[in-house]
Amino acid sequence: MSADTLLPASSALDEETARAEVYGLLSQLYYAPPGPELLGALRVAVTEAPAAGGFLEEPWRELVGAARAEPDAEIASEYDALFGGVGKPDVYLFGSHYLSGFLNERPLAQLRDDLQALGLTRDEAMPETEDHIAYLCEVMRYLIAGDDVAVANLTRQREFFTRHLQPWFGAMCEAITGHPSARFYAALAAFTQAFFSVEQQGFDLLE
Repeated sequence: MSADTLLPASSALDEETARAEVYGLLSQLYYAPPGPELLGALRVAVTEAPAAGGFLEEPWRELVGAARAEPDAEIASEYDALFGGVGKPDVYLFGSHYLSGFLNERPLAQLRDDLQALGLTRDEAMPETEDHIAYLCEVMRYLIAGDDVAVANLTRQREFFTRHLQPWFGAMCEAITGHPSARFYAALAAFTQAFFSVEQQGFDLLE
């Protein structure tokens, strides 16, 4: 399955490691406003794909360009404007909202059952529920890079992605790109949409 990933851009890393790194990056960028170290690494990232014309090359270049164009404080303010605030945020990052129209509904309960079956539990220090996009990306990273082959394998990845990301990631990405204040996060959402679409196509080939 080809993820056509650009991060990290190193021929020394195999495809599965690259996929895990992308999921890890998405998790960090969606969980909280990125800090100086993460943004610094993103701004100096290579933007050329190993093979010219790769499907993710342009959205990745746009994301790196957006990071370079916006100061740290502006990106943090944008995060708060889109996803923060008291009460209802402008854009939700929780799967339950897109799947049922409400938070903490049946999709979250189903997710928790599946996480328990994988031997995963939520860190009590984490304020967000498990259906937050950052948490789901971190689970995918674990299912790719984990040492337990009974859990970390393509079958588990496909099952989890198909049940808990595929049905709603498009709606979330569209909500972000359609927000008038979105600049850096519009680029992130476009890259997320492209990456998840490649993942979906790859999983479909396994059937």
